[in-house]
Amino acid sequence: PNPNAQIDGDVPAGESGKSLWFVFFSLDGTDGDEDPGEWGDTRASGEPPTPGQPGKPPQKMMRMGRKRQKALANKPQDFQIRIRIIEGRQLPGNNIKPVVKVSVCGQTHRTRIRRGNNPFFDELTLTVYNSFSLRSDSLLGEFKVIYDPLTQKWLLLSDPDDSSSGARGYLKVSMIIMGTGDDPPVEKREQIEEVDDIESNLLLPAGVTLRSATLSLKVYRAEDMPQMDDAFAQSVKHMFGGESDKKNLVDPFLEVSFAGKKFLSYQFVTKVCVTCGKSCLPLFYIIFNPTLSRYFLFGRDRFSSNDAVGTTYLDLTKIASSGGEIEGNVPHFCLATVGTEVGFLPAFGPCYLNLYGSLREFSDLSDPYEELNLGKGEGVAYRGRVLIELSTRLDDKIDKKVDDLSNDDILVAQKYQRKRKYSLCAVFHSACMLQEPGEPIQFEVSIGNYGNKMDSTCKPLASTTQYSCAVFDGNNYYYLPWANTKPVVILTSFWEDISHRLDAVNIVLFTADRLVCFLCSTLCTIFQLPDIEGKANLTALDIQIKKLRDRAIVSIREAARHMREEATDVKATLTDIEEWLERLQQIAEEPQNSMPDIIIWMLRGEKRMAYARIPANQVLFSTHSDQATGKYCGKTQTIFMQYPMDKNKGVKIPVQLRLNVWLGLSAHEKKFNTFAEGTFSVYAEMYENQAQMFGKWGTTGLVGRHKFSDVTGKIKLKQECFLPPRGWEWEGDWFIDPERCLLTEADAGHTEFTDEVFQNESRFPGGEWKPATEPYTDVNGEKAQSPEEIECPPGWKWEDEWSFDSNRAVDEKGWEYGITIPPDDKPSSWVAAEKMYHIHRRKRLVRLRKKTKNTPTVEKEAGDGWEYSSLIGWKFHRKERSSDTFRRRRWRRKMAPGDSVGASAIFKLEGLSSRKENITSVYSLLFNVMQNLYNIYIQCHTIIKATLNPTWDQTLLFNDIEIYGDPQTIAHNPPSVVMELFDSDQVGKDEAMGRCVCPPVVKLNPGSPVTPKLLWFPVTMKGRSAGEILVAAELLLKDKFLRCDPEMNCFPFSFFLCVQTNESEMPLVPPKRAEKLYMVPQGIRPVVQLTAIEILAWGLRNMKTYQMAAVSSPSLIIECGGHTVQTAVIKNIKKCPNFPGSVLFLKVLLPKEEMYTPPIVLKVIDHRPFGRKPIVGQCTVDSLEEFRCDPYMDIAEVSRTARGKRSTDIISAPGDVIIDIEDRRPVLDSQVDEAVDWWSKFFASVGEHEKCGPYLQKGYATLSVYDKELEAMPDFHGLTDFCNTFKLFRGKTDDDEEDPSVVGEFKGSFRVYPLSDDPEVPAPPRQFRELPESGPQECVVRIYVVRCIDLQPKDNNGLCDPYIKITLGKKTIDDRDNYKPNTLNPEFGRMFEMSCFLPQDKDLKISIYDFDLLSRDEKVGDTIIDLENRLLSRFGSHCGLPQMYCVSGVNQWRDQLKPSQILQNLARLRGLPPPQIADDGSSLSFGGREYNLHDLEASKVLHQHLGPAKERICLHVLRKQGLVPEHVETRTLHSSYQPTLSQGRIQMWVDVFPKNLGIPGPPVDITPRKAKKYFLRAVIWNTSDVILDETSITGEHMSDIYVKGWMPGMEEDKQKTDVHYRSLDGDGNFNWRFVFGFDYLPAEQLCLVSRKEHFWSLDKTEFRIPPKLIIQIWDNDKFSLDDYLGTVELDLIHLMPPSKTPEKCSLNMLTQGAGRNLSSNSLFAQKSVRGWWPCAMEEDGKKLLTGKVEMTLEIVDEKEVEERPAGKGREEPNMNPRLEPPNRPDTSFLWFTNPCKTMKFIVWRRFKWVFIGGIILILVLLFVGVLLYSLPVSYCISLSCTFICE
Repeated sequence: PNPNAQIDGDVPAGESGKSLWFVFFSLDGTDGDEDPGEWGDTRASGEPPTPGQPGKPPQKMMRMGRKRQKALANKPQDFQIRIRIIEGRQLPGNNIKPVVKVSVCGQTHRTRIRRGNNPFFDELTLTVYNSFSLRSDSLLGEFKVIYDPLTQKWLLLSDPDDSSSGARGYLKVSMIIMGTGDDPPVEKREQIEEVDDIESNLLLPAGVTLRSATLSLKVYRAEDMPQMDDAFAQSVKHMFGGESDKKNLVDPFLEVSFAGKKFLSYQFVTKVCVTCGKSCLPLFYIIFNPTLSRYFLFGRDRFSSNDAVGTTYLDLTKIASSGGEIEGNVPHFCLATVGTEVGFLPAFGPCYLNLYGSLREFSDLSDPYEELNLGKGEGVAYRGRVLIELSTRLDDKIDKKVDDLSNDDILVAQKYQRKRKYSLCAVFHSACMLQEPGEPIQFEVSIGNYGNKMDSTCKPLASTTQYSCAVFDGNNYYYLPWANTKPVVILTSFWEDISHRLDAVNIVLFTADRLVCFLCSTLCTIFQLPDIEGKANLTALDIQIKKLRDRAIVSIREAARHMREEATDVKATLTDIEEWLERLQQIAEEPQNSMPDIIIWMLRGEKRMAYARIPANQVLFSTHSDQATGKYCGKTQTIFMQYPMDKNKGVKIPVQLRLNVWLGLSAHEKKFNTFAEGTFSVYAEMYENQAQMFGKWGTTGLVGRHKFSDVTGKIKLKQECFLPPRGWEWEGDWFIDPERCLLTEADAGHTEFTDEVFQNESRFPGGEWKPATEPYTDVNGEKAQSPEEIECPPGWKWEDEWSFDSNRAVDEKGWEYGITIPPDDKPSSWVAAEKMYHIHRRKRLVRLRKKTKNTPTVEKEAGDGWEYSSLIGWKFHRKERSSDTFRRRRWRRKMAPGDSVGASAIFKLEGLSSRKENITSVYSLLFNVMQNLYNIYIQCHTIIKATLNPTWDQTLLFNDIEIYGDPQTIAHNPPSVVMELFDSDQVGKDEAMGRCVCPPVVKLNPGSPVTPKLLWFPVTMKGRSAGEILVAAELLLKDKFLRCDPEMNCFPFSFFLCVQTNESEMPLVPPKRAEKLYMVPQGIRPVVQLTAIEILAWGLRNMKTYQMAAVSSPSLIIECGGHTVQTAVIKNIKKCPNFPGSVLFLKVLLPKEEMYTPPIVLKVIDHRPFGRKPIVGQCTVDSLEEFRCDPYMDIAEVSRTARGKRSTDIISAPGDVIIDIEDRRPVLDSQVDEAVDWWSKFFASVGEHEKCGPYLQKGYATLSVYDKELEAMPDFHGLTDFCNTFKLFRGKTDDDEEDPSVVGEFKGSFRVYPLSDDPEVPAPPRQFRELPESGPQECVVRIYVVRCIDLQPKDNNGLCDPYIKITLGKKTIDDRDNYKPNTLNPEFGRMFEMSCFLPQDKDLKISIYDFDLLSRDEKVGDTIIDLENRLLSRFGSHCGLPQMYCVSGVNQWRDQLKPSQILQNLARLRGLPPPQIADDGSSLSFGGREYNLHDLEASKVLHQHLGPAKERICLHVLRKQGLVPEHVETRTLHSSYQPTLSQGRIQMWVDVFPKNLGIPGPPVDITPRKAKKYFLRAVIWNTSDVILDETSITGEHMSDIYVKGWMPGMEEDKQKTDVHYRSLDGDGNFNWRFVFGFDYLPAEQLCLVSRKEHFWSLDKTEFRIPPKLIIQIWDNDKFSLDDYLGTVELDLIHLMPPSKTPEKCSLNMLTQGAGRNLSSNSLFAQKSVRGWWPCAMEEDGKKLLTGKVEMTLEIVDEKEVEERPAGKGREEPNMNPRLEPPNRPDTSFLWFTNPCKTMKFIVWRRFKWVFIGGIILILVLLFVGVLLYSLPVSYCISLSCTFICE
């Protein structure tokens, strides 16, 4: 799920270019081997890509080879693809709003829109993938079973059109491909950032190569390191006489982490912690994929693990830019700034990087803030800094990763270490909202190490305020009573001069602030950035950032000029301005900011409590221009400090500060005079100390203290040692100045105070009680005045007499008893019951007094100024006590600056000393602004009980608030009004609900007509929204003091308004509603109007139990605008959940403006025994706009009373129901068309005309098929026109839950309309009239379930066996026996009829379950329909209206009432005259319009099923009234396991018929079509021109031809002819009959095939495939595989016309068949056809004619089969037609089985002349031989001699 809540919208904007980017994931099943590089790089971690083959994985990563290839699947296989988009980084462009688009197999999902270049998504996308061939040897086939999921991998994004453009960003994703039933792997959400190795987890697309780069990081020095080790070793060394130095113990080394790699620098064993002795050079050789670099500075510990000193980040997106090609088409990553023409590689410095983390103070105990040193959270203290330089080189490999720096590098870095002196002054104006008083409080201001009072590396500075004790503010908090003197801290520090960087930042931020105020004209004259030429510490990054900023500002300036001249659309203008603002904020970031933040700490005693960080650039003074000066430089700002690592996320504020900070170069100190207000004074300060010895005060008993010392008592001081510094002079002599907090009594700030005194008595054990030695004491046992001696202070008055405190553990007289245990002289504990051994008792006497009005606070006299303490170091108090042994008093002498120097003289106080010890700390810096007391005022509102939407209508007046400063400055930067909301609990502490900050409107002229406007301000709680508050505040100037030019302002504020006190020049005090309760005055109070709210409280539904008891007798309370009305009690919610008397009326004063309108609050209370009435549910209706109406408008147009509901109390009255059964003509057999059924109507409506048959040609009506729920259709307003459904919630929920649980529903509605103030004006007509009967009514419900689409697979085979389960009330229908096996798109065609009582059984639940034989059936999903809304809606959703009124056929009328009756009732409910219908039904008049039947049916085809004309014309008129038509709705199925993911869709509709209206019409028959049995008879007569594929032993080309045939989907019924052997000319004779039986759906023209997937499958799976016949010609081989010769595929629906003769049969028939009119060539229509068809074979991508086949094709049904039987082949019954054996030539035989024929027809025919010649030759040779043999010997000898002689 997605934790994450919607930012900009769920649907991405159609932006282009840099504003929108997409990522496409493709999942393809291919037929051959596929290069995995086309999808991603799956190589091992850290392995570089192979050159020339990017992204190709190594051989060892492949799971399967060809040897393990599985058989290809010939059925659909389903997978669930879950893709979790985690985050993106380094996305290119400026001001982009990225959205990830995932496309898988034609399905597309999008994430929510985010902002920025590094967005975080964490969204889950689920897709069901249906493929016909997801093969095991394809790319993702190995993920069919999850063994190796893709989890948290980084994807490199590239341009698909240009793979050489390099990286376009990175996206982190997790992808899981699951087979059904597989459990997904558990993915750990909390990914440790340190181990996020991007480089080794990066997947590369094909064609994208990343160029290697080397990041060279030079580390020069580190300084300001805090102590990290204890001084144990130094102490041991000192004990043995060794020399011990006072160094800060730290041995630092630097750890750099980048892209999953870490490098350590050399260790620096330092003599001082300020500098590092060595420099090092870490080199990173990486694949260039940028991310955040993290720098850790560790202290190496000698005896334990290393400790982190601090952590900082260097974001590469801020120090590099993409904008083009670098060094010859080198791609690199992008920058989250503006686009530029020339980019640059990462570069930084030489510049210091500041480290922040936990407190600098070293402790042997564990550091509670140690995680801050690792960068986890905001650092609370400065921890040092490191001087580094970063550069980037391409294709530069370096073997050594860490090496020493060269001397040249060190010399170059020297100029970047030049420092200048800076001065800082902070004036504290107020500190309020302190939580508890505790110890005295002081504030410390530091920048870097300078000003840290606990750091010994820097010289002491006046960086802390004096300790002050907090004073109660009269309500909840405490404040510091600084009164007319404000503490000032000054400090000087030394830093690099980077004004050229910070000035540019301030100018850009100034422009952005002006842009927030929509001052586009400012942008047209945007200020020039400072010139950086000639700066000594200029870096390469400075030059590049300057170019980026210049280009961005120029483009914004030009766009602003264009907008000022041509802009007309306000919304478009606002969008552009927001984009400019984001761009300015991006370029305002300065990566090379070496000046640390200013850190302010609140210290309570010596403990640091809270902190605040102020960026130095915000208070830095600049001489370049006023715009380059920091936003708060020399200006008063409000800061809310925070606790370190606050787990409560700001629920409690430690303190709210108002202070003025100025920072600038010491050379510009005189410029400080222009910012200073009031008078700066410096006091020399010392303390006179005395101790009490033997009852006398003196210096004798001082131990470790001096007579005159500093505040710590450790430094001895003398008056003559103090000398005024240069530019200062003494003003007066030494005087006693006691602490102001000691002059403040305990009742300060209180309006009521209780004085107390304890009366004490004692006795001996068993004796009588007598007054004790000290009869009256305080709570500590110190002597006190008696009650008679205590006087009421001035400005107070007593409220009652002295009485004992009975709210304690005391007896009936108020005594409590105790016993003393030596050596104590007082009891340590007290009890309420007296015992014999008790010797002490006491009684607490109290008396309440209240402060009188307008009485100034009188300060106590300072007296001699002593402050007392029991022991040295204890807390001081003003009044002396008997236990005090030490006292002191403060002496001061004032110094004032000379007239010629001015206020900047305070910076000269550094290093004041009159002796060896530095005594700067004894000077107190104060800021005198006026001589009047400054008080903090807080007031509380009245408590509004039991509400989430309180309306106070209250004004809080704050009188005489003193705010110091120039009035114009206050007007521009007033103090904020902080409002905190609490939940008041009778038991326990009030609980905080949130906080809101509101700026007041400042009026320097109280008579100004400008009034503040009420606005909604957000209330936040723990950083999240907790509501809104409507408030306005104004601050009015009351008086001026010209002497020091401050002001005294009256600050009234209210939760609705703030007004001032009753002065002559001030506005009048608002009227009172009660004592001390002021209302919101006119002018600011919203203009209200008397408004009527009609409440239709219909009833309650689905109420859950409360406190383990069912809700039985509830009632409803409606609140709005302070008025309340309550319904009657539902006596028994189970029998009737509707309210008796449903309509309530409320008159309230509501604002005319909608933004001020209070919400309507609904509360449900349950009336339980013993008078208990708990709130069991409540709801808030925020907006009333949708319920506003005009009561005088035409009722027919807007009256939504009863909302078109066919009210049962009207239409069920006698005479209203007319059911004429005779008009419903019976359906005759002759009227029934077998080719037309309800499914024809459905398919015709969805556009699948090939399945609807002749339905449309007959002129029949269609229905509406909605692609969503009926409630989601905008035309029907969610069917909530009569009453809405409001979800009820209960109480608060845990912080982790976004939405509280729903505990019930309220059904009702509201009508809001104005009323006249004149009582004589008649009231407008009521809106809710003629309501239906609220009692239960019995109904007949018909549920039609048509089919389901794309169900979630539940079985291991990727399918499921769905069936329907319906629940209505307590009734359940389980249709398990009719499950559909092995399908995700079942066609149910089921109708269920149930009876129920509404509204009790209002929720109809349709569930789809998966049938399992051995295990428990699993629910796929369900959907819930509110039947009550459908029955009550004015849109007639209980039964849709068809297009035509038919009394028979598939469109037969099924409603209870005829159209004429429905139209009459509709006219009555809308207040219209009844319709006027002509007798013959040819015309009708309704609602002032005339209708003609002939015109309404002009374009329609009339058929025999139509009803009377009267009803037909009424139906036509009804369909024009916006009622629900006859429809099929598509509802989404949901599952509780995956509530946000669709589990599929179901198409269905529901009819609801109240039984009191009569019998409904016949139900619609939606039974799925049943296939008819057909037989295809294919007689193979002859073949011709078959290619001769073989060569005989005699060299002849021949083929042993046979024909094979089958129908697709029925391959198991393949048939083939006998073999025509030795076809020498390609002709074959067969006379062979194929007979194929199949199931055929005539309406859909598809064959229904059922078969088992496997032999172990329980059920057959149904498939619908087109009827086709495949005929193939083969060559028969006995000793090898048969040879394929050719094929022809014949579509029986669009049959290819055959040729009459083989000569005309050619390949053109295959290509020309698609262009002919094939509708009349259906074999089912022709029944029989004979002719020649060509057979072809593809070779080299071309089709070749390989033969011709003569066939007779005939389609017969079962009846014809019985009448005209025929057998397969030439088997019996061999008839219709009778097939004779083929007349084949004598040469057609098998040579192996016919040797004689072989010799005759093969050998002799082929070689007869060879044989004859051979015989003749043999005969000649024999003749010659015989001749020679028969000659005489003498003749032979003579003949031989003759031959020899010759």
